[in-house]
Amino acid sequence: MLQGWHIGVVIPARNEEEHIVEVIESLPSFVDVAVVIDDGSEDRTAEKATSANSTCEFTLLHGGGKGVGSAIDMGHQHLLKTFKSKFISVVMAGDGQMNPDDVEGLLQPIFNNQADHVKGNRLQHEHGFNNMPRYRQMASKLLSFFTTLAAGQPVSDPQCGFTATSSEVLRNWDWHRSWNGYGYPNFWLVNLAKQGYRIAERPVESIYRSEQSGIKPVRFFSSVGLMLAVEHHRRNLSWLMPKHLTPHTLFALLAYFLGWSALLPMVSNDLERELFSRGVPAIVVCLFFWFMAHLFDRAAVRVHKELRLNATAR
Repeated sequence: MLQGWHIGVVIPARNEEEHIVEVIESLPSFVDVAVVIDDGSEDRTAEKATSANSTCEFTLLHGGGKGVGSAIDMGHQHLLKTFKSKFISVVMAGDGQMNPDDVEGLLQPIFNNQADHVKGNRLQHEHGFNNMPRYRQMASKLLSFFTTLAAGQPVSDPQCGFTATSSEVLRNWDWHRSWNGYGYPNFWLVNLAKQGYRIAERPVESIYRSEQSGIKPVRFFSSVGLMLAVEHHRRNLSWLMPKHLTPHTLFALLAYFLGWSALLPMVSNDLERELFSRGVPAIVVCLFFWFMAHLFDRAAVRVHKELRLNATAR
């Protein structure tokens, strides 16, 4: 326990027999419960995990190989059953690429009531991405751009799964909808924004050795890209309901449709015809309106955070 909060750590692991003991045994002393989810390992991950000398309560769960997102969900839900008072759930990978000394820094914004969910940002750390392969660095920057669009707020290093989440978020989360695979952090960021939760980032160290990623780039980008597009539209459309509607959402929707109308030859308006007559390319007009839609969307996200904060304070 730390500053009146129980602390639980969720550790998804698949074929991590080499690192899992070190991860468990290096957890900070203030951690109350550690949950390792063996996600269909074909090595001795489960055996090694149970042999570790943990200073906190330890539980091993079997995820069945459904994916890292499903494993993390299982860990969060276990902590919900374990703690009856307020707690924070920290997610650390079982591969030893996250420094346990960074855990307390992730907790501070929640302790100070500045955030509901805190994610690690390896770029903000003095060592940056450290030894991360360059192609993965480029992929992370590209996903930062698309996750920023989908979440309606600036997101850097979205693939960092080193996170801390308050029990308020977990107790109100829709566990019937989730994302099982590697795009789990992106899915959460978009849906946290949808519900008006406050997101903060803190620098964390990136520890890379000679591990080989199990991600298949084409499949990953196609599936996660489609998921981000779907969740972006779900978020915006949900805000058109009367109880969530704000002027910013309406302006964002209008600008978004104006962008599409610039691309579709069968749809046009006087403003676009005037711009076209002056030689402005359709793609430029489209991107301008979509940029304005994103600015209005960011404003809508800020408003929804304020509305949730005011409702919680009552």
